[in-house]
Amino acid sequence: MGEPVVYAYAVLGDTEGTAGALEGARGVAGAPVHLVGAGAGADGAPDSGSSLTAAVSTVPAADFQESALRHHLEDLEWLESVARAHHTVIECLAAHTTVLPLRLATVYLDEERVRTMLRRDAEAFSLALRRLAGHLEWGVKIYVESGTDAVQPSTGPAPATEGTAGAADQLGPGRSYLRARRAQRQSREAFHQAAREAAERVEAIGATMATGHARHRVQQGELAGGAGENVVNDAYLLARENAEEFRARVLDAGRGLPGVRIDVTGPWAPYSFAAPPGREHPAEAADPAS
Repeated sequence: MGEPVVYAYAVLGDTEGTAGALEGARGVAGAPVHLVGAGAGADGAPDSGSSLTAAVSTVPAADFQESALRHHLEDLEWLESVARAHHTVIECLAAHTTVLPLRLATVYLDEERVRTMLRRDAEAFSLALRRLAGHLEWGVKIYVESGTDAVQPSTGPAPATEGTAGAADQLGPGRSYLRARRAQRQSREAFHQAAREAAERVEAIGATMATGHARHRVQQGELAGGAGENVVNDAYLLARENAEEFRARVLDAGRGLPGVRIDVTGPWAPYSFAAPPGREHPAEAADPAS
C-alpha cells in the first residue's frame, strides 16, 4: 500500500524532441515526468505497438485508491491541482508531437502494466494518433446576454403616452413595471433566437473546415467563464493550417446578432477527440488497491 503507483498522462507515437520538452517538467504531486515504451511482446519480439510510448510519473498510492479517489474528486482544491498538472504535461508534449490524452487520474500499479496497456490497445492507439496528427482542438462558446441590460424595470410612474391628458392617464407603477418586464422577456427571446442563428452559422463553418465536432454540456456559474448565459460549449478538431481562418470566421459569425457573444479558445491538445473510435476511453484506469 505504501509503494507509489504510476500515473499516465498521454500516449505518443512519435517521441522525437519530447525528451527535451520533459526536462524539468513536473506532473501530479510534483513528480518528474518520463516516457515508458511498449517494449516487446510476450515472446520477446517487437510487435505492432512497440513504437508507442506513454508519458508517466509516480504518485502516492494512498491518494489514488478507489475510496480515497472518490473523496478527492469532491475536493475542488485537490482536483484543480491534479487537473492543472495533467494539463500542463499534455500541453508540453503537444507542442512537439501528436498526443493522445488519457483521462484524468488514469493510474497503473507499475510500469509493466503501462507497457501491457500500450501493447493491448496498440491498434486503436495508432489509429487515433494517425487521425489526430497535425490537428489541434479549438473551443467555441456562445453566450446570451441576460436581457436586463437592455431594459431595466422601473418602479416609478411612466411618462404620459401620446394623446393622454395629464397624470390621471399615465401608467401606474405596477403596470409600468410589468411592461418593462415584458420588454425584458421579449429581448431575452430575441437574444436566444439570435444565439440559435449564431450556432447554425458556426456549425456550417465547422462542417466545411473541421475534421471533428464534439458537443459539451453548457457551463454555469464560475465555470461559464464569462458574463451572460452559456448556451453552446463545443469543440472542433482543426488542421493546423485551417485554425486561424476558422477562428476568424467563427468570431465573425456573431456579427449583426443582438445579445450574442462568441468566444473561441485554443489551441488545445485534442482532449475531446482522444478516445479511439468505438471506445469511450482509450484506457481504463487500474485500481492500485487491486
